[in-house]
Amino acid sequence: MARYPSGVSYSFGPGGISPAVKTLIIANVVLFALNVIVGEAMTLRLGLSPQAVFTEFALWQPFTYMFLHSTSSFGHILFNMLALWMIGTDLERTWGTRFFVKYYLITGIGAAATSLLLSVFSDAFYYSITVGASGAIYGLLLAFAMYFPHRTLILFIFPVPARIAVTILGAIAFLSSFGGPGGGIAHSAHLGGLVAGYLYLKGLRSRPMDELKYRYLKWKMGRARSKFDVYSGGRSSDDDDWKSDWKKHIH
Repeated sequence: MARYPSGVSYSFGPGGISPAVKTLIIANVVLFALNVIVGEAMTLRLGLSPQAVFTEFALWQPFTYMFLHSTSSFGHILFNMLALWMIGTDLERTWGTRFFVKYYLITGIGAAATSLLLSVFSDAFYYSITVGASGAIYGLLLAFAMYFPHRTLILFIFPVPARIAVTILGAIAFLSSFGGPGGGIAHSAHLGGLVAGYLYLKGLRSRPMDELKYRYLKWKMGRARSKFDVYSGGRSSDDDDWKSDWKKHIH
């Protein structure tokens, strides 16, 4: 009879949902339902339209657009909310709710800023309307790959390490941004979320005192590592380093 090691379990997803992720999912679903009822007028008012931002001073749109999704199908909101739960939950547990929400909004607004910037050079962008949390989701993907580089993500149908999955997704977003008007606009926003997330997290490390604190905490964690258990299939030592260092670093 084959024997299997005890204490090893497998599960789908990160487990129970964290507070901010739960609130974000509820907000997105409620607004999606309202958008289905109200129709195109709500999309025109709250979606990201560079023309409206520049000519009508609709300065709320770079924020509100990320809480709307295409009403033509359920796929858009379904996959975004699934990714938010699966990736965002671990990040919120690592960072804390306050920093997680701040980062989520920064990457979403950063994606909007990318579309606004490109609209100056392209009529396709200028007259477009963008909706969806995808820019913020790509920012979360970037952070997940930095904090948990060896975690496994399912890319299409293939299990790959997070750092490789995000590299591939970033390359796809970059190459696709040169495609047709509709797809190019969406993928440019995705790329904007990735870049905004990278610049923000890198900026946290650029301050001398924060860098010294980070180095000290990493040294301290290295000395204490022998006191912690190792979990099969769930965490690696790299995950623990990032999680413990940065949780203190951002508070």
